Amino acid sequence: QELKKIEEKDQYERHDFMTMEKSIQTETTSSRKKVQKTESNNNFTCHQCGKSFNHKHNLKNHMKTHTGEKPFTCQECGKCFTHTGNLNSHMKSHTGEKPYTCQQCGKSFTYKKDLNSHMNGHTGEKPFTCDQCGKSFRHKVTLNSHTKREHSGEKGFKCHQCGESFSCKGSLKTHERLHTAETPFTCKQCGKSFSYKAHLDSHMRSHTGEKPFTCKLCGNSFSHKGNLKSHMRIHTGEKPFPCDQCGKSFRHKATLDSHMKIHTGESSYTCKLCEKSFSYKATFNAHMRSHTGERPFTCKLCGKSFSIKGNLTAHMKTHTGEKPFMCAQFDANCKVNQL
Repeated sequence: QELKKIEEKDQYERHDFMTMEKSIQTETTSSRKKVQKTESNNNFTCHQCGKSFNHKHNLKNHMKTHTGEKPFTCQECGKCFTHTGNLNSHMKSHTGEKPYTCQQCGKSFTYKKDLNSHMNGHTGEKPFTCDQCGKSFRHKVTLNSHTKREHSGEKGFKCHQCGESFSCKGSLKTHERLHTAETPFTCKQCGKSFSYKAHLDSHMRSHTGEKPFTCKLCGNSFSHKGNLKSHMRIHTGEKPFPCDQCGKSFRHKATLDSHMKIHTGESSYTCKLCEKSFSYKATFNAHMRSHTGERPFTCKLCGKSFSIKGNLTAHMKTHTGEKPFMCAQFDANCKVNQL
């Protein structure tokens, strides 16, 4: 009977050991599976460039950049895309859909990235900085062009007409329009065409009345950046255009060009009615009104009209009571004896 008890005890101990060993094996297998799963989640690597992905479908999409595969085709124009998302975005160019609107000026955009880029114009933010010279840009594409143009030294794109070389293919293509006179950018409102998109964008503001360039000193707004730059010289007093004949300086090049006619004696504008000649267009226009009788400058207080703006300005002083010209010999209260 004692022998039977010993055998039963051995049997229970053997069963406990086997149960424990099975449990350890199960835990080990489970841990191995977890490790394998974790490794596999980060083990989708492109064998062509070495880039790794967390998910297999991301690697599959990435491979299209190497194979050139573009399975998604636009039914409107036949253009093909690597990803369906790109095709969906492209379709907005056909539908005219512009779902992204600037809250500051109301301008709408087809793509969110274009709105984000546009917003930098309002905020003045330049988030893309060149790591070589520290210069900052509003747009990444501008930074890329700057880096290639200024720092790479490469100018692999040569104009076959004049031999000038460019670092970017886009710059060469833009330059070639100087030779071809191509004007691919057309205004949908008036039909006028332009060689460059920037010129079309600038022209469009003549239709919309948009003035996105604002002076921070006086609040005056302008439709063109160049006009704001010229305006700023009123505040700074800068006159960067000097006359090499008399040394007189001017804020604007056009004013300098006009001034040079005093030295050259050039009379570009001749009246066909009396053959009188003028150096300046403004003077010529004022003279022509002496023939036509036109008086475009009207006083808003009394309705009197004038052919020359300066005459209107002088007339306005009769309403304001302004007397800016004082006699140096007599004070304001002195009465001049009448003869």
